Amino acid sequence: MFSTLPQNGTEFATWPWARIAPYYEDLGARELDAGNVHAWLADWSRIGELMGEAVSRLYVATTCDTTDEQAVARYHAFLEDVLTPSEAAEQRLKEKLLASGLEPGGLEIMLRNLRAEAALFREANLPLFTEEHKLGTTYNRIIGAQTVQWDGAETTLRQLAPILQRAERPDRERIWRLAAARQLEDRTALNALWQQLLPLRRQLAVNAGCPDYRSFRWQQLRRFDYTPESTAQFRQAIEEVVVPATERVYAHAARRLELDTLRPWDLRGAHGTSTPVDSPGTAALLPFAEHDFGATSLAIFRRVDPVLGEYFDLLRREDLIDLDNRKGKAPGAYCTNYNAIKRPFIFMNSVGIHDDVQTLLHEAGHAFHVFESNALPYVQQREVGSEFAEVASMSMELLAAPYLAAAEGGFYSAPDAARARADRLHELLLFWPYMAVVDGFQDWAYTHPDDAMDTAQCDARWDALWQRFMPGIDWTGLEAERMTGWQRKLHIFTHPFYYVEYGLAQLGAVQVWRNSLHDQAGAIAAYRRALALGGTAPIPQLFAAAGARFAFDAATLREAVELIEDTLARLGT
Repeated sequence: MFSTLPQNGTEFATWPWARIAPYYEDLGARELDAGNVHAWLADWSRIGELMGEAVSRLYVATTCDTTDEQAVARYHAFLEDVLTPSEAAEQRLKEKLLASGLEPGGLEIMLRNLRAEAALFREANLPLFTEEHKLGTTYNRIIGAQTVQWDGAETTLRQLAPILQRAERPDRERIWRLAAARQLEDRTALNALWQQLLPLRRQLAVNAGCPDYRSFRWQQLRRFDYTPESTAQFRQAIEEVVVPATERVYAHAARRLELDTLRPWDLRGAHGTSTPVDSPGTAALLPFAEHDFGATSLAIFRRVDPVLGEYFDLLRREDLIDLDNRKGKAPGAYCTNYNAIKRPFIFMNSVGIHDDVQTLLHEAGHAFHVFESNALPYVQQREVGSEFAEVASMSMELLAAPYLAAAEGGFYSAPDAARARADRLHELLLFWPYMAVVDGFQDWAYTHPDDAMDTAQCDARWDALWQRFMPGIDWTGLEAERMTGWQRKLHIFTHPFYYVEYGLAQLGAVQVWRNSLHDQAGAIAAYRRALALGGTAPIPQLFAAAGARFAFDAATLREAVELIEDTLARLGT
């Protein structure tokens, strides 16, 4: 009967649960043995591919236009009427496979994950997951509606970024304050949203018999290879090794700009990882002034590796990229997977600045991961922990860096390409402390949920972490803007505990880049081999396959920081 399934998630998203349920019932009714287990897994995988793609396509529609009420209604209806019962059916199939005692070769990690998921499953949590998804949509709509009037036109806050980069300092301050004031208008609404999310997540943990949401989420995210204590060690290493390096970055920028101290508007954006602005008179990096964004990006990827270039060309041909920022579009950027057709989809908010180039390189790395792992037969084998999934994306940013110059097929003159590379290396340094703030805040919030229900305490905790890890910028008179930074971090609201992965992956990516400095072709080959493993190996083995070490310690971090600072010195910045 599985031959009657649709070919893609678009059609599947229109099917009611009554039409889907018989496929799960068929799988549940079959006797399992060594002779038929692979056929059974293939059919289970196919229904999972379609379900995953349907959810992804419906979600994408809500983010491409947060004002589309029908798209939101379709997404929520599918979550409630189809995804929720399907998760209960999935649980029964996991239990069936595990009870069979069958352990086909090559599926060790998949079976480990299934055991963890089965142990965590509670039917009472299914409607709570649906409600959590809905609240995430609410967050996107609040942020997506944030616009200001600038120069006589309604402008999204994202669209202020290129203006901010080109403006003189007095105008930068006006722009920054205008955006900050608009963000603070939603402070009450976001506090209320947080006070809905926190008890909901706490109840998920209670229902599953976990002592707190952190332990629940740790198991849900399949963090088998490290512990909360490991992340605390990583934050301490960042404070010891990276924070002094970021203070050097800011001190150097203040001298270059002839300022006593840097203010938030002396950075390229409001985000904690924003680099200092260029010296007066320096033209902003405008990659699209003379180049087509997509075509030039394609040329860069082809220089990195011809196969990766073909993957990106396919995305362009099949309209699987939504690049430009616009009013009503959800914030941020992501790459999702259309499992059934074995294609990725890239979403971002391009406004014509160099950050957009870096974002596309990053999301393309995720897309390449999808392509490389598609040969694995079962969808469950293609599910990769974020710790390594982000190595795929962050490594691509660094592996593509040598080709940013127009002479190499890229966007810039040789001096501007060097500036772009230096900016990215500065961002690497500035990111680790910001990551520590986000990770430390979430660690506190979910292990002290009673305190975290008081949003004033959330403000205070964020502020304390900020001042510990993010010195170097003068926020005098801007305390409200600084302490509410947690409200502007999408992951805290929509992807809880998903942030330390970026810091760990960045450390892995720097090691992949280090290897490429000695053997670019060899580093690319190792990178692609590791991506092709999908989720069939533990995280440390995936890192090793890419030529890196999965680490939390100060010594490994110090090697990375020294490489970055040495390279910056050679680039003359």
